[in-house]
Amino acid sequence: MRKLISLFLLVIIFLVGCGTSQHTVIDWVDFVKWDGTMYDGIYSGVISDEKYIGEKLGEVKFRVADNVSDPEYKVKNGDAAFHEKGTDLFKVKGYSHVIAVRSTRAIHKYQLYYSREHTKYNWGYKNLPLEKVNIIEIYQAATIEENERISEINEPDKVSRFLEILRNSQGSPNFEPNTENGDPTYYKMVLYTGEPIAYMFDLMYDGKTYYWYPAEPATLSNDMQTFMGDSPPTQ
Repeated sequence: MRKLISLFLLVIIFLVGCGTSQHTVIDWVDFVKWDGTMYDGIYSGVISDEKYIGEKLGEVKFRVADNVSDPEYKVKNGDAAFHEKGTDLFKVKGYSHVIAVRSTRAIHKYQLYYSREHTKYNWGYKNLPLEKVNIIEIYQAATIEENERISEINEPDKVSRFLEILRNSQGSPNFEPNTENGDPTYYKMVLYTGEPIAYMFDLMYDGKTYYWYPAEPATLSNDMQTFMGDSPPTQ
């Protein structure tokens, strides 16, 4: 009986301990708040050239991720979801409702954010003017921080062939990548149209099939391999 009582007390202590050490984890979306406006990340767009970066607006004052666990927290001016305090914020030339945030993790070293209060999201595949694309770059996602580009396509006939592969991609909502030999290899393809913001889309290869997500999963011709640089993709 004494052993049972002792075990019961230990269980109570454990439960009380659990109750006093609860920690709320918040899954933040990528945002920056500046001058009273919330800016959301442009996940399918990238600054096409540093010459389009305008004057400095200011700096991030507080990173909320990993520092805020209160779900009732009210976001303040200068807050950013994932950027550290002191990170520079800039205007983007030609866009009054887009800002650029200095980031070593982004292609061309800037991440872009737009105000949904003032403009629509205009950087999806459906918004891409294919007839204006004149340069395409491909990066392996794991090496973006080092800006290691694996392929640049700038000859008009090759650009046309690449775009034709995208046009002919097959929508496959039930597609499941092959993972027998590990996770797929992730790439970023950047399509330039002469505008300050280039279009950027994920491209994956699972060892057998290239695929991407223009809206839903879509498989691509293995002719894509001809644009992937000198080395074959690895998993």
